[in-house]
Amino acid sequence: MRILVTGGAGFIGSHVTDAFAADGDEVAVLDDLSHGRPGRVDPSVTAFNAAITDADALTEAVEQAKPQVICHLAAQIDVRVSVDAPAADAAVNVVGTVNLLEAARAVGARVLFASTGGAIYGGGVPVPTSEDERPAPEAPYGTAKYCAEQYLALYNRLHGTTHAALRLANVYGPRQDPTGEAGVVGIFCGRALRGERPTVYGDGQQTRDYVYVGDVAAAFLAAARTETPGVWNIGTGRETSVLDLIDVVGQAAGRTLEPEFRPARPGEVLRSALDSARVRADLGWSARTTLADGVREVYRWIEAGSPDRA
Repeated sequence: MRILVTGGAGFIGSHVTDAFAADGDEVAVLDDLSHGRPGRVDPSVTAFNAAITDADALTEAVEQAKPQVICHLAAQIDVRVSVDAPAADAAVNVVGTVNLLEAARAVGARVLFASTGGAIYGGGVPVPTSEDERPAPEAPYGTAKYCAEQYLALYNRLHGTTHAALRLANVYGPRQDPTGEAGVVGIFCGRALRGERPTVYGDGQQTRDYVYVGDVAAAFLAAARTETPGVWNIGTGRETSVLDLIDVVGQAAGRTLEPEFRPARPGEVLRSALDSARVRADLGWSARTTLADGVREVYRWIEAGSPDRA
């Protein structure tokens, strides 16, 4: 298949690109390199330097690549940034996605959208949370992602497309820039290597569902091999508190870590884990990497100097 990965020079996008290339597909990448790193992309992969907010440049790149499937991972990903600048967040995550859907429609491509599971459901829902729960995001980031999902569903109704959304849990792994909420595994591993204390916002009892990036890439492969539209949670179904994560990082580092506590940050839910029963039934996908194994991979990657092509 011909695959285009937006945000393909990013953390998750570069792993998705590698997974499709390893499976024998013809892969191209689109990235404006505002956060992506060219070194993450295999030199043999065709790369387009364009932003999804630039509709003309985006359309031109898509017309050149002529993909059958577009894995849409280009996004503004920081919850705190979305709280501070909601209009800018919506410009990328909503308007940019609409630009992408229009470009995809021009070439007849199917879109697989990287949505959020951690930020879309909000608080007060059963944990682990299924796709049947009504989203009630508590930050502009989750709101924008949910709005983008609605555009996918609209295009499916209006144009007969088979676009799908993958609601990702907290993805971690090698190549992840250690910034933002989703980069906490890398942040903690880096601090452990430097002999520093991990910083905990709040009491450390808040939970997340940490899913390894290699498993996420496998989910995109599975979704691309079907024409089924849908919304699927991509996670482990297991809650891990911040304090428990610190213990796992300490095991990888071979020493006990003592956290430093700071006030909680606004716009973040207290508990989150995703029920992935639907994607197991529909696509046969499930997370296979344990947290201990995945954290060890991150620790070794940082210890080795954080190479782009790890």
